[in-house]
Amino acid sequence: MAASLPLVLVLLGPTASGKSALALELAGHFDLTVLSVDSRQLYAGMDIGTAKPTAAERVRVPHGLLDLRPPDQPLNLQEFRQAAEAAIAAEHQRRGVAFLVGGSGLYLQALTQGLQPPAVPPQPALRAQLAALGPATCHQLLRQADPEAAGRIDHADTVRTQRALEVLYATGRPLSSQQSQRPPAWRVLELGLDPSDLRQRIARRTRSLYADGLVEETQQLARRFGPNLPLLQTIGYGEALQLLAGELSEAEAISRTDQRTRQYAKRQRTWFRRRHDPLWLDPAAGATDLLRAAMVAVEGVLG
Repeated sequence: MAASLPLVLVLLGPTASGKSALALELAGHFDLTVLSVDSRQLYAGMDIGTAKPTAAERVRVPHGLLDLRPPDQPLNLQEFRQAAEAAIAAEHQRRGVAFLVGGSGLYLQALTQGLQPPAVPPQPALRAQLAALGPATCHQLLRQADPEAAGRIDHADTVRTQRALEVLYATGRPLSSQQSQRPPAWRVLELGLDPSDLRQRIARRTRSLYADGLVEETQQLARRFGPNLPLLQTIGYGEALQLLAGELSEAEAISRTDQRTRQYAKRQRTWFRRRHDPLWLDPAAGATDLLRAAMVAVEGVLG
């Protein structure tokens, strides 16, 4: 019976671990669409700072769950899950396999393990009040009211912090106590990347973001949506904004982005090892052997 269920293939791992490059090869070989599970790539205009697939890569392989909304219209977990499940259903209809690629652990858990977020609609007036309080105060409020949720949400992640408070104030119950699980009717194969040289990979990625135009992209977003846009406080964009304001030199901005990215990657590693059980692949084996191992794993499930 289980073998007859549609398959969801997942490629997960911390940021800068090499997921995108391997995903392109796997998607091309197996005729798959890469469905992004990245909490920032779903916003249009946030391209360089999120290391979104390039135009050439999107021509080479179809991609989905990108550019779903402008960055001033936050998408909550429930809304993302609905969009993702529709994309997964379309891929099951087309190919029988859906391919999820990303490092946003909570989003992946919602899809692969059936995590059910509370159905609380957005509260614009409350969000405006929380935005006025600022991210530091909001995260402090969350730590006091829902320490479990605060522990897994970065203090600078304004969008998710506001959402957790929004659920708390709307229902009177912490977000962490309202998330149930209902496993989906899919087979799931998870492949994981966690290279030993992640620190060096992050450093290279960070330098590339700035060289490729992160500061210019941040300036364009700030002009269009205002510098107080919550997503402009996230990794990379926050430092670029400080650079534009003259508060940081370029070297300082790069250093702080690198540091924040390493801290984020550490949390991702912890999340994936505690909440997922992927087949861990070894990037140190080289690109050819890495691809071969991934293809063998996928072919073994496809039959």
